[in-house]
Amino acid sequence: MGLNTQILGALRTFDTAARLGSFTRAATALHITPAAVSQQIRHLELQLDITLFERHSRGIKLTEKGASLHLVVSPSLENIASAISTLQNDSVISNEVRVKSTPSFAFKWLVPRLSDFYRQHPDIQIHIFADGALVDKSGSDYDLAIDFAPTPYPNSESDAQPTLLMSEALVPVMSPQYATQHNWQDPNVWKKVNLLHDTMPWLNSVPEFEWRYWFSKQQLDTYYPTQNHYFNRADLAMEAAVAGQGVALARSALLSSYLETGALVCPFESIPSDSGYYLFEQQDCEQPNPSLAVFKQWLIAQVA
Repeated sequence: MGLNTQILGALRTFDTAARLGSFTRAATALHITPAAVSQQIRHLELQLDITLFERHSRGIKLTEKGASLHLVVSPSLENIASAISTLQNDSVISNEVRVKSTPSFAFKWLVPRLSDFYRQHPDIQIHIFADGALVDKSGSDYDLAIDFAPTPYPNSESDAQPTLLMSEALVPVMSPQYATQHNWQDPNVWKKVNLLHDTMPWLNSVPEFEWRYWFSKQQLDTYYPTQNHYFNRADLAMEAAVAGQGVALARSALLSSYLETGALVCPFESIPSDSGYYLFEQQDCEQPNPSLAVFKQWLIAQVA
């Protein structure tokens, strides 16, 4: 015989009663009355022409045929529930984008802009991971990585070709109080000030690379000072500048909040840094993530 909707619905009630050994406990679990459970089981027995339970004063007990049916029904319902759960989880995952980034970029550029993304796409969840100053792209625990690197991007350890999100520029910054203590028009000022360094802007870079680059562009190589403080992140060097500890060589993309609040000033023009932020897309995904394409499009629009 075919399985109609009444039989299918009653099989769940039958499974619950068989597992709990009681119509009363089954009613509690299913949020219906014991009379409703008894009625559904009676109708199921009539439609199947099988006695499923022995009823007695101390409770219920599965008949031999009832036990045989339960051996089939119980795992079948579990398989259906498991399949539905997997499909629902896949749906949730497709609405998540896992983003790896340097802490400086995440903190100073990406996170302040995410409210705009959520207004446009409230159904997409962005998970940001910024564990280290350098982005580890070797694993599969991300959908998109945003890496800071020189231009052109060095040979990649993966088959993926990075996409340049935006080019970066460099500009010396300091606190307003520190700025008033020195004559920045005098080339000899660089013999007197403290320089604040990001020791490793990218893998295998030398600790003083960005400052040496800026000095060479300003034709001030002979005035490179000996007073230096070092940090493993660009935003830490900028925070040290806010505290009046010296001059940080800021990346323009990370600077806007400091300038808006007046925490930092920059008496110099920015210069192109021959570096930038690159997008890496995970290559080991088993299925495409449509939310990732939406997020990438939003990122590019933010830069534009």
